[in-house]
Amino acid sequence: MSQSVERSSLDLRYESYRLRNDAAEARLLASIAERGIEEPLAGVDTPQGRLLLDGFRRNRCAAKLGIECVPYVSWGEDETQGIASLLSARQQRTLSILEQARFVAELLSAHEMTIADVAEMLSRSKAWVSTRRNLLTPMSPAIQQILFRGAFPVYSYMVTLRTFMRMNGVGQNEIERFVQAVAGARLSVREIELLAHGYFRGTPFF
Repeated sequence: MSQSVERSSLDLRYESYRLRNDAAEARLLASIAERGIEEPLAGVDTPQGRLLLDGFRRNRCAAKLGIECVPYVSWGEDETQGIASLLSARQQRTLSILEQARFVAELLSAHEMTIADVAEMLSRSKAWVSTRRNLLTPMSPAIQQILFRGAFPVYSYMVTLRTFMRMNGVGQNEIERFVQAVAGARLSVREIELLAHGYFRGTPFF
C-alpha cells in the first residue's frame, strides 16, 4: 500500500543506474501535469532512509512541476531484497538488459554475492546472471555514463559496435572515441551504423 512522502526524504544514489530517455520523460511530464502521478515510486526503507529503486523519472517530473510529496511504496527494509524485487519477473518489463546488468553487478560487487547466490535469489539460471555481469565488463566507465544518460543509443552500442569488437577486432579505446564523438548528436540508429562502418572500415557501407 502506498503512502505520500516528501521527495526530499528519498535517497537517489541509484538514479544513474537507470537509463535516461528525454522523449519519454517529456511525455510523462505532460501526463503528470494533467493527471498527477498515477503509479507510486518504490524503494526500501533502510535505517539510513528511503532508498529509491524505481520511479526516478517520475521524481524528476515531480521536481519540474513543483510537486513536493509523491506516492511511494516500500519493498521492505533490506537493500538486497529490494534490488531483487526490482529484478523480479514482474518488474523486468520496465528494465532494459543494460539496467539489469548494472544492478546484477551491484549485487555481485557491493553486496559481495556470488553468481550462484544471485541466481538463486532471482530464480534465474547462472547463465542469465553471467550474461549480465559480462555485459558491462568490456564497457569503460566513460561509455557507461554516456549510455545511461541517454546521449548514445543503447541499441547502436549493443548491436553495431559490439559486432565490430567481436568480428573485426576493434579495441575498446577506438569504440570509446567513436561513442564520445557521436554522443549527443541525436543521430538515428541507421545513421550511426553507416558512420561506424566508415569509421572502423574506412569504406562505404551498402
